[in-house]
Amino acid sequence: MNTIYNDLYLMPVVLNLFDGYTNTTLDAGLSDEMKTYYSMRLINLAEPELIHDQFAQKHPIPKNSGKTIEFRKYDSLPKALTPLTEGVTPAGQKLSMGVITATIKQYGGFIELSDILDLTAIDNNLVQATRLLASQAGRTADTITREVLAGGTNVVFSGGKTNRASLVGGSTTEADNCYLTVDDIRRAVRALKVMNAQKINGYFAGIIHPDVAYDLMNDKKWVDVKTYSDPDGIYEGEIGKIEGVRFVETTEAKIFHGADLASNSRTLKVADTVSSSTTVKFSGGNVEAGALVGRMVTIGSNTVQVTANTTSQMTVEKAISASANDVIYPGEGGKDGRDVYSTLILGADAYGVTELEGGGLQHIVKQLGSSGTADPLNQRATAGWKLTKVAERLVEQYMVRIESASTFESGSMN
Repeated sequence: MNTIYNDLYLMPVVLNLFDGYTNTTLDAGLSDEMKTYYSMRLINLAEPELIHDQFAQKHPIPKNSGKTIEFRKYDSLPKALTPLTEGVTPAGQKLSMGVITATIKQYGGFIELSDILDLTAIDNNLVQATRLLASQAGRTADTITREVLAGGTNVVFSGGKTNRASLVGGSTTEADNCYLTVDDIRRAVRALKVMNAQKINGYFAGIIHPDVAYDLMNDKKWVDVKTYSDPDGIYEGEIGKIEGVRFVETTEAKIFHGADLASNSRTLKVADTVSSSTTVKFSGGNVEAGALVGRMVTIGSNTVQVTANTTSQMTVEKAISASANDVIYPGEGGKDGRDVYSTLILGADAYGVTELEGGGLQHIVKQLGSSGTADPLNQRATAGWKLTKVAERLVEQYMVRIESASTFESGSMN
C-alpha cells in the first residue's frame, strides 16, 4: 500500500483509496469519491475559523424552498399558580412561537491553476489550494455572523460610559482608561440573568479579542483553560473563564475603527471658526472630493456624519460650532478616533446560523479543458468554494456587547 504524508496535518493519505477513480483531463469533473473527499476537507479546514458560529442555533439550508429560511423562537410559559382540583383536568396551554425569516445569500472564491499542474491525482497543489480556500471561506462565514452580532442593541460601555465616543483608553490616569474590567463582565452577566437567558453548558459564552483579553486576564479571578479540571468539551479558541463566562479568543472579534480621513493623515483640522453651521472648512491632509461622504467625524464634542465634501470643505448632517485648528478625528471609534473593541457575552439561542454541511459550503473543481472553447488549449483549471449563508439575531435580550478600549491599538483593522 502506497502512503504519502501531506503538509496540512501530517496525516497519511492512502493513494490506493483512489485506484480506479482517477480522473483524466477528458472527464467532466472529479469522481464522486474525490468530490466527497475534498468537500469534507474544505469543511473540516473551514470550521476552526467559525468562532462566531459556535454558540448559535444551527439550521440546515432549506432545499427546494426558495431563498428564505425560518428561524423559530418560543416564548416562555407563564407560571402555573392555580392549584389543581382533584379529579379535574386543567385546560392545556399553547406554545407561543415567533418566526424570524431571513434571506440566504451566496458567497464564493476560486483559484486558477495552470496546465502545468496535474489534477489527475491527489496533487499537493490542489491540497494547498483547498487549504487556502477553506481559510478564506471560514473567515468569510465568520465575518458574516460577526457583523450581524455586532449590530445587537444591548450594549455595555466600559467604565460606566454612556456612548462609544466617550471611550478613551491610553490615558495616563488609570481612572480614565476604558479598558475591559471584571465589573463590565458582571454588568453584562446581570443583564442576561435579568432576562432569564439560558446558559450554554453551564456558562455564558464570551467572544473576545486578544488585545482585550490581555487586560482581563490580569484579574486574580481569571481561570486559565489549562487549569480546567475537566478538559472535555473545550470550545474552539477557548482561553479561560471568569464570573460565569467562558471566553474564546479570536483576532476576528469586531473592532470599531475609523479609517484615516486623508491619504496622508489620520486627522484633519478645522480651517476657520465654525458658528452653528453645517459647513466646515478643513486643512491638514489630501482628501479627494466625495471621499468622506457617509463617514462619521468627531469635531470637538460633536460626532456627526459627512453628507458631502470637496478637497477643502465638508458638509455635515447638523449645525455645529468649532474653533479654528480644532482637530477633526475619525468618528467611527472612540474618543479622538481610538479603536473600540467589541466583546460579546452570549446566552443560549441568542442567534441562528445556517450550517456548512448539506450544501452550505461546496468545493468546486473544474478540470483542464472543462471550459470547452473558452479554454481551447486546455490551459486553465480552477478550484473554488461557494457558500450559502445567513445569520440572524433571534433574541436581542440574550446577547450583550461590551465596548471598550484596550492597552493596545488594533494591529489589523476590521
